[in-house]
Amino acid sequence: QVRLVESGGGLVQAGGSLRLSCAASGRTFSGYTMGWFRQAPGKEREFVATISWSGGTTDYSNSVKGRFTISRDNAKNTAYLQMNSLKTEDTAVYYCAANPVILSSTTYYSPLQYDYWGQGTQVTVSS
Repeated sequence: QVRLVESGGGLVQAGGSLRLSCAASGRTFSGYTMGWFRQAPGKEREFVATISWSGGTTDYSNSVKGRFTISRDNAKNTAYLQMNSLKTEDTAVYYCAANPVILSSTTYYSPLQYDYWGQGTQVTVSS
């Protein structure tokens, strides 16, 4: 079992930045692909970014590409999402998630491919 706890959300003006953290405990974090997803009110949970177990492969949704950066520190069992140039449409609850396949070379985009989830952290971007 993996427990994930997000932090770093908050209220920011458009154009500002936030860095989200996802602290993992339980089983070995370093072997899991990690993902960030978000869910706005009345909308489905959507993919934001993913990073492979080694950190060598990352990918982003088109809506955040060039503005957000996903990273991880396996020594600290933590994943991060640096969000720059925030827009009002980025307002959502942000979730980190872990895919259960150890040392996978596959990139995962669907929330159905992630078994472990954090409780979410609210990000609100004001105009």
